[in-house]
This record gives sequence, structure tokens and C-alpha cells, in this order.
Amino acid sequence: MFVAEKYEYTADKTFKVYSFISYGPKGAIHKIAKFNELYADIYNFGFGDHDLVSGAFSDTRISNNEDMSIIMGTLGNIVYDFTNVFPNAKVMIRGTSIARTRLYQMHINRFLPQLEPLFLIYGLRNERWESLKQGRNYDAFLSYRRIIIQ
Repeated sequence: MFVAEKYEYTADKTFKVYSFISYGPKGAIHKIAKFNELYADIYNFGFGDHDLVSGAFSDTRISNNEDMSIIMGTLGNIVYDFTNVFPNAKVMIRGTSIARTRLYQMHINRFLPQLEPLFLIYGLRNERWESLKQGRNYDAFLSYRRIIIQ
């Protein structure tokens, strides 16, 4: 979908949980990306490390495997695939910290020219949703697929 390097990933049978492996100097780190339905057709999108032994999931651990651009490319492709399966879904993204939210924003801005034809994207600022504007900091992001009439 995006012109971004990405990892191969798999989806579970619900198409709401995706897994992939991050490769870098700290080895192979298993990652999980999940869509949790908050309200009808509104999903929170989260991702983090997955411990295969304990089954634990952490969205606060910082793995620093030096592959953030590849991970962000993978997450972008996962959101795209998810919205292919659930075209009416609205996907909300909020980092577990201000720094993580800022990181997501930097990558959204980086790919904005590719995203805008496909998605309507909003940012949460001062407790209000507004159309995403570069150069503004947001507390969260909400996106959904544009209806494409052929």
C-alpha cells in the first residue's frame, strides 16, 4: 500500500490482531498490533511487544531495535488492510506517552501525501477533533477511509 519499508505480518481470523517480528541489534522481537472496538465502528489501535512464553503484551516497553521506520511502515499497512476488511471503521491512535504520540504524528506527517487520498485524518487538540494540519501537535489521531466513487 504505502511506499514504505515494512515487515511481513499475519492477521488472526478476526482481522483485529496482527503480528510481526522486529529485527535489529537486539534480535528478533515479536510485535502485536490490535484493534479494540470502543464504540460501534470506532477502534483503538495499539501495538507493542509480545512475549511468546508468557503471552504478555506491553505497549509501554521501549525495545529500541533501531527499526522504527520499518515498524511504522508496517503499522500503516496494517491499518490499511484492516480498513479494507472493515471499511466503515474509524481508527483512533494515541500513544502511551506524549513522546510516542509525537512519534506517531511525525510518521503520519511523513506519509501524509500518500494517506490523504485514502483517509480522512483528524487530530485531537484542546479536547476537540480537527482536520489534521502539519505543524500542530495533537493528543490523538482519528482516521477513516474515504469513500471512493468510481
